[in-house]
Amino acid sequence: MEIAVGTTAGQQTPAGRTRPGHVRTAPWHWALALAGCGAVVASALAASPATGTPVPRHGSGPKAAPSALAPDPAKAQLPLDCGPFPVKPTVSMAADLGDGRPSTVVAAHCAAETGTPPDAVYLLGGTAERPVVLATLVSERENLTVTRLALRSDGTITGHAQGYSSDDVPRFDPDVSLDLTWTHRGGGWVRTQTAAPNTRT
Repeated sequence: MEIAVGTTAGQQTPAGRTRPGHVRTAPWHWALALAGCGAVVASALAASPATGTPVPRHGSGPKAAPSALAPDPAKAQLPLDCGPFPVKPTVSMAADLGDGRPSTVVAAHCAAETGTPPDAVYLLGGTAERPVVLATLVSERENLTVTRLALRSDGTITGHAQGYSSDDVPRFDPDVSLDLTWTHRGGGWVRTQTAAPNTRT
């Protein structure tokens, strides 16, 4: 049972991915090339570990937390290299993951005026006024758009994302749909993902 759902919200920089025959000058090169760049994600359905500092598991158990007490995504220095564009949090969820302290899971992307910028997902700790990034759950290099974040009663973080099966798919019409889960295991967060029905109209 999911007990917290994502809501619409109000920088270490990972290296950009390159593809044969293309040079990526910065992680926000997609914004200049508009629809010309994207990662192939249709067959990438294997489990992969997320990186970052693990959250201790002790306390009264996972549960929703008041957003006013949780780390504020708008005040966090999210590790996105957006060049001249601002960073825009899009979906966030406040929760106590079992350690008795409010955390925030947030999806964010570069707020370019054109194109479809990919999302990254981060786990934030600290305080509402001084949030810090504890873990990267999704990298922007995966070229996914995250539409939902939630917390199950067992402490598993869940989400839904859309992506593209090839570079030929228009950026406004994603054809890959994924259900994501992150489980706290072995001192970190382990991610699994499965194909989900595509909700394109």
